[in-house]
Amino acid sequence: MATLLYRLAHWSVRNSKKVIISGVGVLLALAVLALSMGPAFSDDTSMPGLKSQQAIEVLNKEFVNPQAKAGGQTRMVIKAPKQETLSSEASKAVIQKILKEIVEDTEVQSVVGPDENHSMSADKTIAYIDVTYKSPAGEVTDKSREHITHVAENMRFSGWQAELSGEAFVQMKILGPSEVIGVVIAFVVLAITFSSFLLGALPIVTAAVGLGIGLLGMMIGSNMIEIQSVALSLAAMLGLAVGIDYALFIVSRFRQQLAEGYERSESIAIANATAGSSVVFAAVTVIIGLAGLSVVQIPFLTAMGLSGAFVVFVTMLSSVIMIPALLSVFGDRISASSGNKWLKPRKRVNHKDNRWGHVVTRKPLIMVISGVILLSTIALPFLHIELGLPDDGQKPTEKTERRAYDLLSEGYGPGFHSPLVILARADGEGDFLKNVSNVVKEIGTLPNVGSMSPAIPGPSGKLALINIIPATGPHDVKTKELVQSIRDQTPEILKKNHIELMVTGTTAVNIDISQKLNEALPKFCMVIVGLAFVLLTVVFRSLLVPLKAVLGFILSLAATLGFSVFVIQDGNMGSLFGFYGTGTILNFMPIIVVGILFGLAMDYEVFLVSRMREEYKKTGDAKKAVLAGMGHSGSVVTAAGLIMISVFTGFMLAEDPIIKSMGFALAFGILFDAFVVRMLIVPATMTLMGKSAWYLPKWLDRILPNLDIEGEAVMEKLKHSDSGVEKKKSLQLSPNQYFE
Repeated sequence: MATLLYRLAHWSVRNSKKVIISGVGVLLALAVLALSMGPAFSDDTSMPGLKSQQAIEVLNKEFVNPQAKAGGQTRMVIKAPKQETLSSEASKAVIQKILKEIVEDTEVQSVVGPDENHSMSADKTIAYIDVTYKSPAGEVTDKSREHITHVAENMRFSGWQAELSGEAFVQMKILGPSEVIGVVIAFVVLAITFSSFLLGALPIVTAAVGLGIGLLGMMIGSNMIEIQSVALSLAAMLGLAVGIDYALFIVSRFRQQLAEGYERSESIAIANATAGSSVVFAAVTVIIGLAGLSVVQIPFLTAMGLSGAFVVFVTMLSSVIMIPALLSVFGDRISASSGNKWLKPRKRVNHKDNRWGHVVTRKPLIMVISGVILLSTIALPFLHIELGLPDDGQKPTEKTERRAYDLLSEGYGPGFHSPLVILARADGEGDFLKNVSNVVKEIGTLPNVGSMSPAIPGPSGKLALINIIPATGPHDVKTKELVQSIRDQTPEILKKNHIELMVTGTTAVNIDISQKLNEALPKFCMVIVGLAFVLLTVVFRSLLVPLKAVLGFILSLAATLGFSVFVIQDGNMGSLFGFYGTGTILNFMPIIVVGILFGLAMDYEVFLVSRMREEYKKTGDAKKAVLAGMGHSGSVVTAAGLIMISVFTGFMLAEDPIIKSMGFALAFGILFDAFVVRMLIVPATMTLMGKSAWYLPKWLDRILPNLDIEGEAVMEKLKHSDSGVEKKKSLQLSPNQYFE
């Protein structure tokens, strides 16, 4: 691998302009193709085989839904002025005026007012108007949204409260201005790290090219296979972060080779052979983690994982191909901007200046215990995690959709947002309607039932529909218990009344999806952890180092999920991070975080510990190897962690609660893993283990393949080609001479 990347770097250097032009050309060509085809992302997160999903199929066959082929919908929730009701003549006149103003938009297909949808609240102060457009929700124009917003604002001037929600009005923003903040912070970190604005910009440029090609490929692919819209945001978040980090690793090694006196093209090649090998391995671990989502056999997760893996793969290729070309073109300016300080020979890191390394290795046991206690404490809230889907109730009150959510809760109770649909199907002889009536009475006695509608018989006469409004909201555990209670009573009801019950509706579907994901998480974790152990055993030729890495990953993962529960679910410090109101944890977040954090954690583990192994093989001194690893790679891992956190924080500032929660979890996941596990627990543990950290049975060493991610073969051949003399910039040989 290292030899191949060495030659690839020299090829990129010789053809630097062609490589850069080709990269930009591919990006532009894909952009033209993607724009001509248009995106076709899906919002379907259903799972085949769920009880609630099967009930929906039965429901659709029996009851023809007139809204099934209708366009996107917006709901306007209205509240009468103080001391007035919606039943007064003046209020009715205002409502009629509103309805007329709404239909002035030619894109509106139909408008249903409070009299038609019977939405007036018990105290006659709150109701809602349903607006259906001719186009699907995703195709409703900004002009239409501006029109209905203007209608709502005019009402507010008259003393009314009018708030808007619905899929046609509230649309997910895949990428917004908040993400730019993360990139700006990343640039500042890079510029400080390299003491050069130009060198700080190179990682962002290469990451942008790789990310652009990957995302455009996803847009084109969405026309051929089903890819969820949230997958694009996830891939953008991950691709941008790893792209900058991968470039950082290679450019940092390039800087070190310049400092040791190698000429520019040789420094680029060595950097690509050594740090580039780590980048390839790191990308492979992320790809495996994401592709591993297919193990849980959930279609939308498989699509998200594979599309994310594709973007990471393209970003990795961009790093090992374009960075050498860019460094070749701008190398002279880079050296000049740094005052040639990198060109001074520096054969070995001065460990006396490695203050943090000395702090950690001086009292390693205390450091390990402190780190483990800290992360274990943060992880405790994970024990009461509840999974679900975020909704408008978790948005800030400045948003009209949040105020609409609160108005609906005020007018109809929190259970309005968690309706249940019960299907009663005849299973035997007897009077069907009488049996259904008895079933309705039995269900009505269950705790937490707020209200029930009379049974609506279907055309076949053997199926009836019952609507239930729970007394609690969608995130309340009592709502989940009600669904389970109805299902638990199904066998007894079937035996006594010859009626089979099926529970469905949005709330029931979300509960079933969350339960399925919860069941899949342990299996996925076992696969990931087992794979991590095998990969790291091959890389580090050790048994204890992989074990330590896996345990550290589990610890940082538990702390990440625990802190997410503490903030998002329990509502502690929520407003500080942009979460308003308590709610459940995004149901697919834990499994996505496992896949992503696994790859990123292994990135830092490989980059840090590989330098320790490289030094240990030279000196045989375990403690000196730890200090060398911290000295060579500690600052780079720190910068990489800060960059990751910056990028994910940019997504945490997004408006959409799904993107926000994912950005939040990954930002703090990197914080815990990079700065507590890798920079504190790992070096302290390596110090405690001493030479035993590198033990591997000889029989196992013989059968394991040698991946050589440190580029030992390349450096050894370079050394012999120079007859023991360092390859300085005055020496100019053909790149393939070293490997003949």
